[in-house]
Amino acid sequence: MDFPVKTIKLSNGEELGYRIKEGGDKKLLLIHGNMTSSKHWDILMEKFDKDYTIYAVDMRGFGASTYKTPVNSLKDFSDDINEFMDKMNLTNVNVAGWSTGGGVAMILAADHPSKVKKLILIESVGTRGYPMFKKDQTGNAIAGEYLTTKEEIARDPVQVLPLQKAYDNKDKATLRAIWEATIYTHNKPDPEKYDEYLDDMLTQRNLADVDYSLVHFNISEEHNGIEQGNGKAKSIECPVLVLWGENDLVVPEQMALDIKKDIFLLWTFTFNR
Repeated sequence: MDFPVKTIKLSNGEELGYRIKEGGDKKLLLIHGNMTSSKHWDILMEKFDKDYTIYAVDMRGFGASTYKTPVNSLKDFSDDINEFMDKMNLTNVNVAGWSTGGGVAMILAADHPSKVKKLILIESVGTRGYPMFKKDQTGNAIAGEYLTTKEEIARDPVQVLPLQKAYDNKDKATLRAIWEATIYTHNKPDPEKYDEYLDDMLTQRNLADVDYSLVHFNISEEHNGIEQGNGKAKSIECPVLVLWGENDLVVPEQMALDIKKDIFLLWTFTFNR
């Protein structure tokens, strides 16, 4: 089933691409992760409960969306999506965020509680961000030595440069190798769909900016080694479902545990008080 891409213009001059699967009165908003777009939700959209109308949005710099102004935080993405929801008259809807999209969804839920009915976090970045470390001469991470600037991150020889070179050279073979080593370790899409996903990955125009935003993301009340958290996790009022798989090679289990601690324990404290 094909879900054609539409676009909508925001007040900041950006245009966001999005897809819709028409259904019932229940509504679900899907926010994708890094290296992907709304395209990567296609199988879920096709097979999901027909009682739901599903919206899948391309964040700024991905898919069919523009990238006129670089992002400096996940909140920049969240603010875009908040305005998208206003323009689409979406309030009190279920929101699912995958990986980087999980961090964006958490900010959305914290800043605009009336808009998020339930929050589903799928292999999400944790509430304390996704740190990147300096590398030694063999390419191994140096514990405690963080990358903090966009310039440092853009030069990272392991996590960033190989991807950026693949994007620049439209090298789908390298992208395929990266995904098969980290994501598609057990099951792979059929060849035609796999090729569509690889083409879609090449639309990303903001790799180092996203990594910078993940490094500086911290909505906990703790210091993450780079900066003090802003405590926004405690503002998330809706029910939250955290999904993490034991075979995940990208998002460590500790990030799911941080979400549990920073959101759920705060709820417990409020309930008992």
